[in-house]
Order: sequence, then C-alpha cells, then structure tokens
Amino acid sequence: MSELTQNLSGKFIVIDGPDGAGKTTQLDMLEKAMRAAGLDVQRAVDPGGTPTGAEIRNILLHSKDLDLSPMCETMLFMASRAQLIAEIVCPAMQSGKVILCDRYISATLAYQGALGVDKTLILQLGEIAVENLLPDLTIVLDLDVAEGMRRVGAQRDRLESRSIDYHAKVREEFRKLDECYPAAVVNVDAAGSPDTVAADIWAAVTQKFAGAGA
Repeated sequence: MSELTQNLSGKFIVIDGPDGAGKTTQLDMLEKAMRAAGLDVQRAVDPGGTPTGAEIRNILLHSKDLDLSPMCETMLFMASRAQLIAEIVCPAMQSGKVILCDRYISATLAYQGALGVDKTLILQLGEIAVENLLPDLTIVLDLDVAEGMRRVGAQRDRLESRSIDYHAKVREEFRKLDECYPAAVVNVDAAGSPDTVAADIWAAVTQKFAGAGA
C-alpha cells in the first residue's frame, strides 16, 4: 500500500461547486481512481444520502410550489446533513473508508449565503449539525454560470430554476469560500474536458495527502 493510499484511509473529501460544474462525473472518476489504488470508498450525497435526507431533499429541490425562506432552507439542509453524518459518514470513517461527498456545508455557505443568510451563522449551525466534523479537503469546481446552466439543460430543480443573477452570486461565494470556511479548500477549473478536470482533482488530492503526516 502506497503512502498516499495509507494517508487517504478514513479521510473525508467533498466535491462542490455551482450547478452544471460536473460534480457527479468527477466523483465517479475519483471513486474509480481510488478503488483502483486499493481504497475502500463510501459515497455520500448532501442533501440526501439517507431515508430521512431523501425526504428533506425532495422538499428542498423538487417542491417548487413551496416558498421556503432562506433560513428555512438553511435549517433543512442542516437537518439532512446531521442525519448523513450520524448514519453514513462517521461509521464509514471509523471503518477506514475514504468518504467522497457531493456537497456539504460549503454549499449552504454559497447558495444560502447568496440569499443573504449570514455566513457566520451558517457555519455555527453547520458545526452544531455535524458535531464539528469538517472535510479533510473540499474541492470546488469553478465554471462560468452561462456554461453551467447550458449543461444543466431545461429540466431544472427548484434551486437550479432561480435567476442567472442568483447563480452568479453563488459562483462568487464559492470562489471566495476559503476566506470563511475553516477547512482546506482547493478551486479547480471545471471548463476543460472531464479527463483534464479529473487530473487536476487527483493532483490536488495527491498534494494534500501524499506527504508525511497528511
């Protein structure tokens, strides 16, 4: 087992970013690379990932007739996250699996932060919900908003259906995430081919975890 593989055991990695940036594709590719390296991988999705979380996800993303306040959205995301940590993430970490998660508190800082929810309060609520469990690495995929919306297509969920100005604010919140988020953040350009983006992500993972004591 290589030093990198040893250091990745039990680590928690998040891929986040604006809509259309390619998170699912990159998580699939990263999981494949890690399994090829001999790692046991646990996937997680936020919101969702548990029966309770799936119900909350449906409210947040697919109940377009509901007029949720920004704070209500924030609290629902945190509730789903609390269950995800208790049911999926913590047991996986304890068993030595590397956890690859689609979004986390970083997403609430961007999406609800763009609606005006105080980011200090988001962090406080988040740390309570997840019992201070922050990722070992958060990779933010950065992409032009117009291109992201083109990739999303016509079938959009409740949040994707918001205005282009809103999504531009979300992107900016992601781009300055490292100014407020007390966890390691790496920004990766998502405009290239899937293979190019995957190579950049793997480079970021290697840089973070290959060294002694990672």
